[in-house]
Amino acid sequence: MSATTMDRPADTAMRRNVRLLFCCQALMNSSVVGQATMGALIGYSLAENKSLATLPMALQMLATMAASIPAGMVFAHLGRRAGFMLGAAGSLLGSLVFALGVWQASFPLYCLGAIPAGLGFGIAQHYRFAAAEVASPAYRPRAIALVMAGGVIAAALGPELVKHSRDLLAPFLFLGTYLFLALMPLACMALLTRVTLPPAPPRAAVATPVMEIVARPAFLTAALTGAVAYGSMNLLMTSTPLEMMLCGFGIPASATVIQVHAMAMYAPGFVTGRLIGRFGTRPVIVAGIVLNALCVALALMGKDFLHFTLALMALGVGWNFMFTGATTLLAEAHTPTERVRAQTANDFIVFGTVACTAFGSGLLHATSGWNLLNILVLPALVIALLRIARRPVRFAA
Repeated sequence: MSATTMDRPADTAMRRNVRLLFCCQALMNSSVVGQATMGALIGYSLAENKSLATLPMALQMLATMAASIPAGMVFAHLGRRAGFMLGAAGSLLGSLVFALGVWQASFPLYCLGAIPAGLGFGIAQHYRFAAAEVASPAYRPRAIALVMAGGVIAAALGPELVKHSRDLLAPFLFLGTYLFLALMPLACMALLTRVTLPPAPPRAAVATPVMEIVARPAFLTAALTGAVAYGSMNLLMTSTPLEMMLCGFGIPASATVIQVHAMAMYAPGFVTGRLIGRFGTRPVIVAGIVLNALCVALALMGKDFLHFTLALMALGVGWNFMFTGATTLLAEAHTPTERVRAQTANDFIVFGTVACTAFGSGLLHATSGWNLLNILVLPALVIALLRIARRPVRFAA
């Protein structure tokens, strides 16, 4: 029997696991895309101070950042499955508390729902790392990109749920939507019982200090790229429904734009891994930076439906190229025994940035306007470009 024949069952099992992780990512992201579609609008309707409209999203991202620490502990001691089950439970609880806040018309209660929802979202970010761990080195970029592409289903499902269920339990706008979104983590839990996930990583005799990992040039490049990708995307996406509302567009129009944006975020995942394999990680990241700059240019050119749509499409593809590239770079910046610590530190940095942009988005939009909000993205993109343009320093495991 040839080595190729012997490898086929392992290859089949690997691809099956990647497909299951794809589905889990799709289900968990559906809640997030739905929340992005309606969260700022609900915040605007419930908050007396309209500059706090994006506060729930900011709290959710703070919780996402904070989730990196307990998630790292659970993954390190109990393995991936237990961690992902905990994340699904957090997402379920978040949807139910959001629903209670809408039912009670309570802004503080609605904000409270962002905490467990953010914890669930933060833990779900590790599906891309799990994909890297179940895949062979040659297949790793494609596995990461394909699991991230699970957001394509979320992009179609999340906004459609918002459109068709927002009035289901009238007069409580969006109450029915949150009850539907609560079903997503339950389905994810069922799938997690079928996927083969890596056990808890081996414990090093002497753990590498986190600051030593963070100081590596390879880690800094990956974390900075990921932070700029997610931070700039979130800054603009969060305020888009608000700006469209002020321009006279209704909920279905803004939901459609967010849906197109989410599709643009995740659909390239079917090819991003191949592009990285052919052209290299850094050229793909540079292409993402250029697309994000194009988003800013389109947003400044006009405020009709087409400009909003095209700008958010460019923003979505740019995010995909940058964030997938950053995740690929991160996999090269640590040893197997350091993986959880490196991933935890990375997500703490990335989602700390996202939390700041989520809160700053509503504040800047209310005080400085849409144009300045877009222009502020450009310096961050330049910093990321300069970092990527530096000669790469390989980390020797």
